[in-house]
Amino acid sequence: MTELSFTEIVIALAYLAAGVLFIVGLKGLTSPKTARKGNRIAAVGMLVAIIVVIADLVAHNTVSATAAWAIVVAGIIVGGAIGAFLALRVQMTDMPQLVAAFNGFGGGASALVAAEVIVSAEYSFSAEIGVTTALSLIIGAITLTGSFIAYAKLQGLIGGKPVAIPGGPATNAVIAVAALAASIFSIATGNVAGYWVATALALVLGVTAVLPIGGADMPVVISLLNSFSGIAAAMAGFTIGNQALIIGGALVGAAGLILTLDMSVAMNRSIPNILFSGFGGTVAGADEIGTKPVKRATPDDAAIALAYAQSVMVVPGYGLAVAQAQHAVRDLAAELEERGIEVHYAIHPVAGRMPGHMNVLLAEADISYDLLLDLDQSNPKFGQTDVVLVIGANDVINPAAKNDPDSPIYGMPILNVDEARTVIVVKRSLSPGFAGIDNPLFYEDGTMMFFADAKAALEDTLAALGNL
Repeated sequence: MTELSFTEIVIALAYLAAGVLFIVGLKGLTSPKTARKGNRIAAVGMLVAIIVVIADLVAHNTVSATAAWAIVVAGIIVGGAIGAFLALRVQMTDMPQLVAAFNGFGGGASALVAAEVIVSAEYSFSAEIGVTTALSLIIGAITLTGSFIAYAKLQGLIGGKPVAIPGGPATNAVIAVAALAASIFSIATGNVAGYWVATALALVLGVTAVLPIGGADMPVVISLLNSFSGIAAAMAGFTIGNQALIIGGALVGAAGLILTLDMSVAMNRSIPNILFSGFGGTVAGADEIGTKPVKRATPDDAAIALAYAQSVMVVPGYGLAVAQAQHAVRDLAAELEERGIEVHYAIHPVAGRMPGHMNVLLAEADISYDLLLDLDQSNPKFGQTDVVLVIGANDVINPAAKNDPDSPIYGMPILNVDEARTVIVVKRSLSPGFAGIDNPLFYEDGTMMFFADAKAALEDTLAALGNL
């Protein structure tokens, strides 16, 4: 058994420390109260990992210290500048698209690491390294193109509706099998051509696998691709023998998969159903959506209903994010609280376009975390709530999910806002949500439809409330 030198022991312990910081940071992200701290801890872990990688390379005379630091410093400057630009320019409504792009770049980076190993090793590495290299190439390539298709769907660059691929899932299965066969050929023969064929097929598979998925399911797809990016990174870590990459990739892969499963449970749908059902496509009766009469509300109507309530539940949705109305809803809630009215916020697990979207948006407006209730906390309260103020939500409050067995969202856990005495829905129109179906809540006697931009509606309601 070969004894480790002092330097090798220090490097190994530093890798372990980086891994521990990753884990502690990830734990911090489980709560809005500790998310910022967790993010900083994980960032420190990454800095430690980078420094250790440089020390490892220098210790083994792989590169000179000057060259290693020059590469890292250049990367930090360029990457930091891009990151700072995005942090300042990207709106909260576009955060899902940014996450999708990050996933794609992560998968692409892992594939490039694997490709570099193939080129620099002169085709002489072991079968074990061949397997991890192939997996990093395939998974990374799928993540790269799949993530940018998801980005394009959310950004509106291509239609959000499912795009049928000739042959459907069978075509994707054939492409996947062909990519694996090409990889096995290279691993068995040492001929690297199969690796490049597998990579090309994986790039195609990323496109053909995501195009048939509707825009309503893109948050789940992004979460799954996030898991893929972590798995690709872990495989790349095994390929080059980097412990930090293995640990970090495994954490991202596991966390992304757990989040994907949680989101599918929140929608009462299986992962295969999300990936292969084409949810959000043509729905029967789509031409009748928004044709029934509704009870319209004005700012004065909304103000009167709120002023005489004892309890109010705010249900934020993507419309609130689009209108950047988080500060307006905080101001309205503050006025209601000054009048002795109890105000809470009901957050559905898949409200907005990604988990935690609404929590972060409301936290941005300094709304207390203690007032944010999840599905299980808020549903028992709706029956005792005087007024529910829905701002831009649709599918997550649709009672068809519990009342209509023929509805495509039947069985999906929803916020039971229909149990409240009065429901005020702030929405631009009667257009359907991502599911593409009508919402019977809009036509009920206890519902008032306030057609307006969310921010303008809340500001006008606050002004009307001041006159009462």
